[in-house]
Order: sequence, then C-alpha cells, then structure tokens
Amino acid sequence: MIKFLLLAASLIAGTAHAVGPTRMNVTYELYRNGVKLGQVTDTFTRVGSRYTLTSETRATGPLQMLWPGNIRLESTGAVTPKGLRPAQFQHARSDAPNKLATARLDWKQHSITYEYKGETRRVDGLRDGAQDQLSQVYQFMFAPRLPADYSVQVVSGRDLNDYHYARSAGGDIQTPMGALATQQYQRITQKPDEKAITVWVAPARNNLPVRIRVSEDGVTVEQRLVRATVRR
Repeated sequence: MIKFLLLAASLIAGTAHAVGPTRMNVTYELYRNGVKLGQVTDTFTRVGSRYTLTSETRATGPLQMLWPGNIRLESTGAVTPKGLRPAQFQHARSDAPNKLATARLDWKQHSITYEYKGETRRVDGLRDGAQDQLSQVYQFMFAPRLPADYSVQVVSGRDLNDYHYARSAGGDIQTPMGALATQQYQRITQKPDEKAITVWVAPARNNLPVRIRVSEDGVTVEQRLVRATVRR
C-alpha cells in the first residue's frame, strides 16, 4: 500500500522548454494510522528533456528492526510542454530483489510491457497523458496549469488503473517551512471499498505536493512534507 503513497496528475508531449524544476530533493515523514512509520525521500533530476525521478521509503526508529529494507520507486522519461511523460517505471524492494517489477511505456504503440519474476506481458490501451505511480504526484509541478477536475491513467509495476480526481480548496497546512495554502485533489470513488486517495499541493511552491493520504481497509497511510529543495 505504501507504493500508492509515492503517488497523483496528467498530460504530455516533447521539447526541453517545459515548466518545472531541473533538480529537486523532497523529504516526507510517513505515518500509519497516525503513528510515525518512517521516511520518504524523493529526488528529481532533469538533463535537457530527460528526467529521472526516484523515491526511497524506509522505516525509522524501533520499526527498523521489523522492516530493515526499503522500497525504491523509479520513473524515467521526458519533460514536455504538457508535463512529465514517463517511459519506464520500476518498483523494487531491497529485501526481495526477485520482486522487481518493471513497466515500459510505448507511446507509439500505446502499450505497456510488464516484467515481473521472469514473466513478460503486454497490455494495450495506453492513453496520452498517462502517468506512473510516482510521476503522477509530481506532474502537478510540470503541467501548464492545475486542472479543476481531472482523470488520469496510472501505470504501476504490474497493472494499469484509471483515477478521477476533483479539486477543492485544501486550506493551510502547517509545515517546517511555515503554513502553506493548498489545493486538494481527492479521488472520486464509485464503491465503498475502493482506495481513497487525497493529495494536497501548494500553488505558491510551484504545486509541490505537501501531503498525500491513502485510506483502504481501515488503514490510513500519510506522507507529510518536512523539507524540500527545488531548483529551476
């Protein structure tokens, strides 16, 4: 479920003259039902029109004994005038290298090739504007404008999902960088047991994700921003 946190947004095309930062280091504290679980460190670099976005989640404190490994997500692709256009997404666990999951996005064929535990399969139906589980969170920082109501395909290491988000005022959120006014994106669900996802972004900080919350099966996992370095 943690992988969904390192999650939400859309749109795509190609040149180096796109909006958004060239380098970024962002740290979040990770909570499960209000109890601090660990830390998430995200890093973004851009060279020309190519980008690499990584996210590492690890337990801290006493929980390190129970969960000594870490989860690593990586998204690579192009930065375009419409935002991020991922070409490959990987989900890895340091304690289970055999569970490396890879998704390669073929924009010409509108398909995705998945690799997991030695098996390869292809899925058709990739639509323009699709994001992966990691790029979807930071796409808000690269899209030309914040959408009011937005639908996006999200590619994970093993499947493809459709999400629909509605925007509303998110209020001020206290962070170590001070109080930040936010806009809130909340997933519109159709069934009671569907995963609830909410993302708060700060327009004054180039739509940096300030808080990310996922609730499912009575468990709420939340990322809370603690520091960020963003360079243009």
